[in-house]
Amino acid sequence: MFFLLLFFLGFHVAVSTPEDPIKCSSQNTNCTITNSYATFPDRSICEAEEVFYPTQEEDVLRVVAAATRNGKKMKVATRFSHSVPKWVCPEGNNGWLISTKDLNRVLEIDAEKRTVRVQSGVTLKQLVEEAATAGLGLQYTPYWLGLTVGGILGTGAHGSSLWGKGSAVHEQVVEFRIVTPASPQHGYAQVHTLSHEQDQHFNAAKLSLGLLGVISEITLKLEPLFKRSITYLTENDANLEGQIITFGQQHEFADIIWYPHQHKAVYRVDDRVPINTSGNGVYDFIPFRSTPAIELELLRTTEELEELTGNAVGKCFLAKRTTNALMATAYGLTNNGLIFTGFPVVGFHNQIQASGSCLGSDMNTKTRLCPWDSRIKGEFFHQTAFSIGLSVVKNFIEDVKKLVELEAKAFCGIEIYNGILMRYVKASSAYLGKQEDSIDFDITYYRSKDPMAPRLHEDIIEEVEQIGIFKYGGLPHWGKNRNVAFEGVMNKYKNADKFLKVKDEYDPQRLFSSEWTDQVFGLKEGLMISKDGCALEGLCLCSHHNHCAPTKGYFCRPGKVYKEAKICALSGS
Repeated sequence: MFFLLLFFLGFHVAVSTPEDPIKCSSQNTNCTITNSYATFPDRSICEAEEVFYPTQEEDVLRVVAAATRNGKKMKVATRFSHSVPKWVCPEGNNGWLISTKDLNRVLEIDAEKRTVRVQSGVTLKQLVEEAATAGLGLQYTPYWLGLTVGGILGTGAHGSSLWGKGSAVHEQVVEFRIVTPASPQHGYAQVHTLSHEQDQHFNAAKLSLGLLGVISEITLKLEPLFKRSITYLTENDANLEGQIITFGQQHEFADIIWYPHQHKAVYRVDDRVPINTSGNGVYDFIPFRSTPAIELELLRTTEELEELTGNAVGKCFLAKRTTNALMATAYGLTNNGLIFTGFPVVGFHNQIQASGSCLGSDMNTKTRLCPWDSRIKGEFFHQTAFSIGLSVVKNFIEDVKKLVELEAKAFCGIEIYNGILMRYVKASSAYLGKQEDSIDFDITYYRSKDPMAPRLHEDIIEEVEQIGIFKYGGLPHWGKNRNVAFEGVMNKYKNADKFLKVKDEYDPQRLFSSEWTDQVFGLKEGLMISKDGCALEGLCLCSHHNHCAPTKGYFCRPGKVYKEAKICALSGS
């Protein structure tokens, strides 16, 4: 993401609520759905015959029953739709969408049991705020407040920790209720109540990609609200691979930001402190603040020009200024909610665990928005995110460093978008969860509006992607990534067959499945789309030059470090 000027932003301004991802031509019929970036990896338009907005579980039950009776395909949609892949797309154009936008109530907070029961459309922002009013907090969360609880569970979203059960929110679920199709004898739909004591169904459903049914309610375990202390330490990356595991074991909420071109690693020293420790710090992460539309347009135009002219030096200059600005402003941390005066920053967990002030509430302005808001010419990017097991993470980092030695400037593009974020995740009991303790590598980088336009130094970033996914068996983040990251993915999950067994039991007619989900699961061919330029967008691994951009000098080549990689490289590079 672009951050060059964002640190000048004010805190209390009118901002525009992100646009609804569902649009219908006639009330709630003849609809299209997209994600918050307005573009799926294959740039397809997803259609639906009708959308429903239930407000309670009984409404969900009626919709699922009607759909089952009529053999309608269904998909669950959320308020902001932040997943990159096409999980929300029903098959064909006559399926139904069930939006959780109005399933948005916190139903109960049990202070004695330290639990919270919510509808699945409740946002992380709502959950954090209401739990805090009861003096409680959710131990680990993703960093972005705009996710819904149902969406978090659906994609396995997580924070960063190797402590306890780890940073995935689905590991903090006590119970949830899910509405699935049923036989005519059971009224075509039924509600299942699942808890951690029912291992098979619970472990399949707590990370299900929306393929089993509609989660209506979730009960999560909370704990007494506590304080945290954060310090960012910037060091040379010379020994990154040697200390990355130990660092995560030493600090409960640790993460690392890596700037490969600058040979810098920024270590987040983040731990609990006694509740009486002085400090009222707030984390309003700068990339998640509202940004003036004119600034976003200027920055996007600048990067487009650098891409067009092949100006890697310009990108490196912008990356350096961006990262310097971020570090100088502690990435958005303040000691008192207003200004940053120095480390450590101490504050209550609910004020530090996640950010998202650009979500806003004023629909009448488009002057300040989330940086990726598709209504203006702002950020437009690819996201590659995968987790590498601790047993081989050292080797992965060493391979990336070899690529840095060969072409350091190739990494300036990702440093404009804040480098490589590394978060810690633990092995999960969820059938589609992490298979071992791992580190998640999150990489964001420029995407052209023209699907046939190659990216500057795209061969290097493609090789990083393929080293992670294929050489070291990285597990793709279910809510991010291009198609190529999901190639052969189900072979990486030892309990994939158990998940499919539960899926067939809950949805034997495959009403919550689609052609695309079947392709991801290896049940159908077609995940890799072979056509001109397909490798430019991560829709295929190139096997012919026309999969790249030969007329623009980009040809299909083997990798420079990982020879089995198939990358689109500029001739002579």
